[in-house]
Amino acid sequence: MNRTTTMTAIALVFGLTAVAERPLSAQLMPKPQVANLIKNVEKGVDDFRNYLEKRGDKAGDNASAAQASGRKKKQASESQKATASNKKDALDDALGELNRSTNRLRRKFDPLDKWIETKSEVERVVEDGRKINQVLTRGSYGAEAARVWAVLRGGINDLARAYGVPPMAI
Repeated sequence: MNRTTTMTAIALVFGLTAVAERPLSAQLMPKPQVANLIKNVEKGVDDFRNYLEKRGDKAGDNASAAQASGRKKKQASESQKATASNKKDALDDALGELNRSTNRLRRKFDPLDKWIETKSEVERVVEDGRKINQVLTRGSYGAEAARVWAVLRGGINDLARAYGVPPMAI
């Protein structure tokens, strides 16, 4: 390689590094528009929680119906029951953390004139969302859970982009 090519390559590497390390900037939005994004996330959290509750109720109803009809059902081993319980607890815990961080964001957002001051709360909401994303990708919760989560994840990512926070991977 000649000297000019080497210098060009070095300049290119430095230029790309500077672009890659540039922080995300928040979008300029009026406060009511950001409030609507927060409302969408709050609704998504409620919808996801309701889905999980209905799913649990439906599973219990199906088990009762099978037992009442006299059908034999394959019994789960104790380790299978423990694994299922741990997965459910992990998802419930992660959803509870997301609900708390969303509530904290709302409490701090409402009285402020400069909504960008709640950026740290949005970072927490996104981080709590990542925990749910990890739990869901490790387990097999089905297409409906994936659909409900995709709506909530999209709302969280819209909020993250408004604040200049890196969104969750899809």
